[in-house]
Amino acid sequence: MTEKTKYTPGLGRRKCAVAQVRLQHGGKGTITINNRPLESYLGTEILRQNVKAPLVLTGTENMFDVVVVVKGGGASGQANSIRLGIARALIDFNPEYKTVLKKQGFVTRDARIRERKKFGKKSARRSPQWSKR
Repeated sequence: MTEKTKYTPGLGRRKCAVAQVRLQHGGKGTITINNRPLESYLGTEILRQNVKAPLVLTGTENMFDVVVVVKGGGASGQANSIRLGIARALIDFNPEYKTVLKKQGFVTRDARIRERKKFGKKSARRSPQWSKR
């Protein structure tokens, strides 16, 4: 009988993206997003560094395997939601990390979302083109 690996959950949101993060204890530092490796899922190096930033800051990049299920939004919103989920999971794992992560702004949820379309408008704020005749 195999023993189940323990994990610490975290949830991150940004724009329309929602990321469910699991930090599996005793891992080798692999990051898997929607059953794909990090390098395959996120195209640019900046987004990859953004995802890894909380782990690098706390010095735990080789302590956990990170498994993420993310839905909605684009690449940037998904990367930022994963970062928030990892930061929240690290704080659940060790509350001492909160001061370090909070100074860098990794714990704050960025609440900016898309503005809804209003009636009588072409988009959220764009008015129909005016014609004299």
